[in-house]
Amino acid sequence: MIGIVLGSAAGIAALAAAVPLAYRRLRQRRVARALAIDTPAGIAEGRYIRIGGIDQWIQIRGVDRANPILLILAGSGLPMEPFTTALQAWEQHFTVVLWDRRDVGRTRGRNGKAGSDTWTFGQLADDGIEVVEWVRRHLHQDKVILIGHSQGSIVGVTIARRRPDLLHAYVGTGQIADMARNEHLTHQLALDRARTAGNRRAVKALERHAPPYRDARTWITKLRWSMATDPDMRAWQRSAPAAVLFWPEYSLADVYRGAFGALFLPPRLFAETMSCTPETLGTRFETPFLILHGDADLHTLPSLAEQYLAAVDAPAKEFVRLPDTGHTSMLTRPDQFLTELLTRVRPLATA
Repeated sequence: MIGIVLGSAAGIAALAAAVPLAYRRLRQRRVARALAIDTPAGIAEGRYIRIGGIDQWIQIRGVDRANPILLILAGSGLPMEPFTTALQAWEQHFTVVLWDRRDVGRTRGRNGKAGSDTWTFGQLADDGIEVVEWVRRHLHQDKVILIGHSQGSIVGVTIARRRPDLLHAYVGTGQIADMARNEHLTHQLALDRARTAGNRRAVKALERHAPPYRDARTWITKLRWSMATDPDMRAWQRSAPAAVLFWPEYSLADVYRGAFGALFLPPRLFAETMSCTPETLGTRFETPFLILHGDADLHTLPSLAEQYLAAVDAPAKEFVRLPDTGHTSMLTRPDQFLTELLTRVRPLATA
């Protein structure tokens, strides 16, 4: 998700500067009306809850709170909340929970960077387990379905390994698997695209920032140009600014934090991301393990995710390639993604 920010932060800033505040409020009211949930058993809540010793933000939405709970763990980058509209159809079948982790959105806005040098994916997974337990109590259900996207998939896999008793299933998308191989291959693919397009700036930047990356800044530079040469991601980055700017629940300060805050990647989270392998993620799980992966994902390669799943031992497992979709298939093709969830995942929660 960092790459989304890299391409869209400037667009958000430009749009915010150009749009009159009265027009922004009008658009916010329209979005709010379109998203209103008025069913008797529906739920539409946003709140801070005490997790890991700090206040952390969650959003809970669905037309029937008895539906299976679907907790989405986004990658480092824009928080998921402004993209609720893209997932609105999911709320007919699931109670969708979005969580701003320590490094994301409102949670980071409230608590700042304090202690960020010591943050680890293990700590984020501990937080996630607390979130799952809180949501289960709040909605009076035993288990949840967990979706992990991009760096969120590291958190999700860790939760699935530690607490399978809390989950109906784990679903990875943009699944991180073997980062050393992934970064070598995706860097070369990005360089090839830049050369083919005659993009000299991209070629120069990518040649200067080749793996292994010495720090988060060099990796973020690679991501910037990798995603700038990906047509699917460029199209997504053009639509993202409006979603953030016109999200009804966001102040302009929230917009700013959402656009630029994610460019900060704490050092230990960066190091753990770069060292990620099937062995560090784990290969033995006691919950169903599925990966729904865009077959045109140029940033977390589907071939590596498929190889990882082949090594996984789980009660049930399945790898599904989503045709003609990329790294953000969950948001760019939500109907296609939902079809797979209803066919392959929801039955695991209702059996």
